[in-house]
Amino acid sequence: MSSQTDPSTVPAAHRQAKYQVRFDWAVEGAAAVAADADVIVWVDVLDDQPGADAAELPGTGAVVAAGLSDAAAVAQWILDEQVRLGRRAMIALVAAGGTSASGGTRFAVEDLLAAGAVVDALATLGIDYSSPEAAAACAAFTGLRGAVAHLLTASVSGQERIAAGADAAALAASGKLGTVSEVRVLRAA
Repeated sequence: MSSQTDPSTVPAAHRQAKYQVRFDWAVEGAAAVAADADVIVWVDVLDDQPGADAAELPGTGAVVAAGLSDAAAVAQWILDEQVRLGRRAMIALVAAGGTSASGGTRFAVEDLLAAGAVVDALATLGIDYSSPEAAAACAAFTGLRGAVAHLLTASVSGQERIAAGADAAALAASGKLGTVSEVRVLRAA
């Protein structure tokens, strides 16, 4: 991990440490919110950053992948992990984002919505002490819940995929909520 993303150099306010559920973007954001997390949720709907090298993510907590189709399953997995721990689990949601033309991270609406879907599913299970950042992602998801499959294909990332030959209907399937029950564990705790 580069010195610019070293968790010890992150300003305290950026850590969202007083909240159980936190949210930020990309590996740099993970350095801010995930160093003390029991569970890091790597949110990457279209696998623009496949599986984020879990070794790049801070801390020793479990790392699970999430998208729109498995958000409820991921939330249940987190609740089960909290029960296993016997205490409140600290959760860091990290949206992968897309890749800009210059190679940097860009905003990806599908990852924002999927992070919000996980926050919403966690709240349904009673895990709802969320940072403002996580709450805003949740509000984006709940406000747009009925349109997520369309937004996925209409987004910059979706349009890039379609222009490269991806099938729009297959892409939209990634936006069907609650259709995947398996959780991809990228790093065990």
